Amino acid sequence: MIGLLIAIVSMVIVLSVVVTVHELGHYWAARACGVAIDRFSIGFGAPLVSWRDKRGVEWRIAAIPLGGYVRFAGDENAASVPDQNDLDAMKREIADREGAAALKQYFHFKPVWQRAIIAAAGPIANFILAILVFAVMQVAIGDLKTQVIVQGVEPKSAAAAAGFKPADVIVKMDGKAVESYRDVAAYVSLRAKLPVQFTVQRAQQTLELTATPTLVEQKDEIAGRVKVGRLGVALGGRGYFERSSVWMAIPRATVQVWDMLKTIGFYLGRLVTGQLPADQISGIIGIGKTAGAVTQASVEGAPDLKTMIIRTVASQAILIASLSVSIGFMNLLPIPVLDGGHLLLYAYEAVFRRPLRADFQAAGFRAGLALILCFMLFAAWNDLNRYDVFKFIGGLFT
Repeated sequence: MIGLLIAIVSMVIVLSVVVTVHELGHYWAARACGVAIDRFSIGFGAPLVSWRDKRGVEWRIAAIPLGGYVRFAGDENAASVPDQNDLDAMKREIADREGAAALKQYFHFKPVWQRAIIAAAGPIANFILAILVFAVMQVAIGDLKTQVIVQGVEPKSAAAAAGFKPADVIVKMDGKAVESYRDVAAYVSLRAKLPVQFTVQRAQQTLELTATPTLVEQKDEIAGRVKVGRLGVALGGRGYFERSSVWMAIPRATVQVWDMLKTIGFYLGRLVTGQLPADQISGIIGIGKTAGAVTQASVEGAPDLKTMIIRTVASQAILIASLSVSIGFMNLLPIPVLDGGHLLLYAYEAVFRRPLRADFQAAGFRAGLALILCFMLFAAWNDLNRYDVFKFIGGLFT
């Protein structure tokens, strides 16, 4: 019960931070473009707390902490999916009620490039958050650096077939320099059934070895049962943490976020093309389990209160940054309802000089919403299976 409570509280904190930053991106971009804003909400449903600022914006914290939104003036009517006729009717209504000068405060009457900036500002804010967090971590803690030495090779494994031997030093993977054994584990785990070229140092020789990781299912304390690529080597090597200077932290963190985006895109591509099983997709339950496990590990392994607080804050910050990158990426997918879907509509409008017909937009939004809901249900089903919840429930009745 305590573990479940920790998982729920950690999940709410992590999601709330990521969502708040995302929506603040939309909010500040809209403010900069002079758009009138009715509401800023963290969560959905009935408000738990709400207040209005001097600009008339209603700020609220709602009962269901699984998202959030910024509602611009005029969004509550049909113009949320406008075509030219809708916009003309709305323009006349606003002009009659508030005067023609008021039109410039409404989102739908802004130039298409400003609307695109506002839509993109949410994911961009997520990426900026991740960059700042990683930059702070690089200054405060640093990056792990190790000489990656092969300490053992499993018989009949992918590594054995490729010719790896104990004492080999892995220098590169597919031409990219290896900085720690974590790099090898992360890279190989996503490349089951794909050949990977390793550059290794053996005594005074530099060799090129090609290994194809096998797909295996294994039990992970945090992620549950997962299917990953396996090389079949035991890696070691003494390491140290290399701190970054303040001046280099932001560029390095930016590269780190870019690498994460490429990794997410690569993994998603393999899932969509069927190269990896779809049961690896995780959702809100997986986020909660990960957040709770990370928090518990920080608490249980700490020798004193100060260390516990530092470890907990650091681990949660890294989790927030990682999730922020993922949510920013997912929101840029060209699916109606998501920011990427809005950007696609604005691209259409920019090319054809008019919005897509309202009935087409409405149909697209309904299809996009149905797709997102199906995805969430599928991900939840995967999470329940991954953590053996169904086996646990079945065991209660046997």
